[in-house]
Amino acid sequence: MEVESFQKEHFDQVNYSESRMAGESYDNCKFTSCNFSNSDLRRIEFMDCLFVDCNFSLTNIADAAFKSVGFHQCKIMGIDFSKCDDFLFSASFTGCNLDYSVFHSKNLKKIKFDHCSLKDVDFSNADLTFAIFERCDLLNATFFNTLLEKADFRTSINFSLDPENNKIKKAKFSLSGLPGLLSKYNLEVDATG
Repeated sequence: MEVESFQKEHFDQVNYSESRMAGESYDNCKFTSCNFSNSDLRRIEFMDCLFVDCNFSLTNIADAAFKSVGFHQCKIMGIDFSKCDDFLFSASFTGCNLDYSVFHSKNLKKIKFDHCSLKDVDFSNADLTFAIFERCDLLNATFFNTLLEKADFRTSINFSLDPENNKIKKAKFSLSGLPGLLSKYNLEVDATG
């Protein structure tokens, strides 16, 4: 049986909702305003693809491969990235809503989250070395046993992480982010004085 693959194609406003996506691999493809909610992307490979204004809410991505993939203005709520293929995993997220998603134990070295909502996201046991969180909202995001060395949180808000339960050597924080590092001590930090 021949593997169906797509190269350099543009998919616009396609509704994959609650169905199995056709094809085994997508190389250098662009998806614009597509609906993947509750769809089945298991074992599909996406390489050098761009997703713009797509809905991935509650999509099954078990064993799916994301290699050099960009997500722009996408709704990606409740996705368990810990179940997708780890081999050459590489993604960037710009202006995305990733609330309630899971990156547990994922290798996310040098990943960039730019202007994203990351509320209630699970980053426990993940490797976020050199990760950049540019103007992200990390309200109730979980960081436990997370490798955050040289990660950049300077412009992000609402994060709370325990330096004793995470590796944060040379991570970057702004003065306004210090309460997020001290929250377990229930201190009141006055940034005016």
